Amino acid sequence: MNAQDAKTTGQRPDPPDLAQVTLAHYEQHARAFWEGTRDHDVSQNIDALLRHIEAAPPFELLDLGCGPGRDLQAFRARGHHAVGLDGAPAFVAMAHEHSGCEVWQQNLFALDLPSARFDGIFANAVLFHLPGAVLPRVLAQLRLALRSRGVLFSSNPRGQGQEGWSGGRYGVYHSLAGWRRRMADAGFVELEHFYRPAGLPRQQQPWLASVWRVAPAPARPPTCP
Repeated sequence: MNAQDAKTTGQRPDPPDLAQVTLAHYEQHARAFWEGTRDHDVSQNIDALLRHIEAAPPFELLDLGCGPGRDLQAFRARGHHAVGLDGAPAFVAMAHEHSGCEVWQQNLFALDLPSARFDGIFANAVLFHLPGAVLPRVLAQLRLALRSRGVLFSSNPRGQGQEGWSGGRYGVYHSLAGWRRRMADAGFVELEHFYRPAGLPRQQQPWLASVWRVAPAPARPPTCP
């Protein structure tokens, strides 16, 4: 799926309907999705998250939109404590089976996350499914779920802000400038960004990956004696 494929309309569905349609697509194609992505090499993305975490390992990680569990397997193989989260029941069952990790079934539009639980959140190819009106609330929830100086990795198909349907899934195709504004407004500071797949000309790199740290709380002004 890419920005050129997105079909925008003047009337967008309500978020609950949007979520259900997108999740139904993944539920229907869960096995084919696993077979088509199980061997994808996203070690560049995993490394980008892990190298910026300042806590002592093993890290407490959330794989947001974990799908069938490929990346949960990778985190566990590296010795970290990872929890998966997905809204598609088939993916939840597959992720637990493939990784042995705890997996939560939650809809991105109705997250219920513990506060200050995670050293890092891995959001690989998931946040772009959130419409622009919903994204700020979800980013705020992710920020609260991270510990002090926690790290968020995100990877999204890039574009110029297009928003619409593509093949039964809803997507928003952010530019780097637009994504930077979204993340800064949510209280994150940029650590790095890069385009994927690595080693190709930019026009053949449809994915924008970026790494962010929870911004420090502003210093309180001194109190009067």
